[in-house]
Amino acid sequence: MVDGYGSTETGTVSGMPLSKELIGNKAGSVGLPGPLTAVRVVDERDEDVSIGVSGEILVSGPSVTPGYWNQPEENLTAFTTDGWFRTGDVGRVDEDGYVFLIDRQKNMFISGGENVYPAEVEAAMAEHPGVVDVAVVGVPDQFWGEAGRAYIVAAPGFQLTHADLVDHCRSLIARYKVPRETVFVGDFPRTGSGKVQKHLLADVSVARL
Repeated sequence: MVDGYGSTETGTVSGMPLSKELIGNKAGSVGLPGPLTAVRVVDERDEDVSIGVSGEILVSGPSVTPGYWNQPEENLTAFTTDGWFRTGDVGRVDEDGYVFLIDRQKNMFISGGENVYPAEVEAAMAEHPGVVDVAVVGVPDQFWGEAGRAYIVAAPGFQLTHADLVDHCRSLIARYKVPRETVFVGDFPRTGSGKVQKHLLADVSVARL
């Protein structure tokens, strides 16, 4: 099994070559852009970022939709002025052209002036043996603007504390990315397909979960 990347609007954007060596060397990548498909990574001003720097992924090519039917306002925000499609995904491209996804742009929050991507924090927390599942969201904070709150489903038999998870995370991610609050729950609100409904987490009490 190899990873690839695409969407309804773009079709297949990229895919990993069928090479055990490359899959190992490029672990976490969704591969190289396909034929006639171009990928850019840009900052908030739609300017290309340097190799390895994260930003929004833009896609261009014959498989990309020309636009949303009868939705002119949507098209204005979905495409750049020169016709590149805004995926809404945050990622980076390495020196060999391999694409790495980081998170959805809408999931990002800003803590103390720094961008925090929940998927990166969740991946770090999930490495703790006492964590069965985790979801991280940004919540208002008087000092930092926003701060990370982690919702944790703990493994049976583990008496996890917030301090335990902070110590674990500090060896894996930058200090400003470490959640400042932890809420332990029994489960998460989910869609019919099993996707965590993060927008509901802050409004759902632990008792209801």
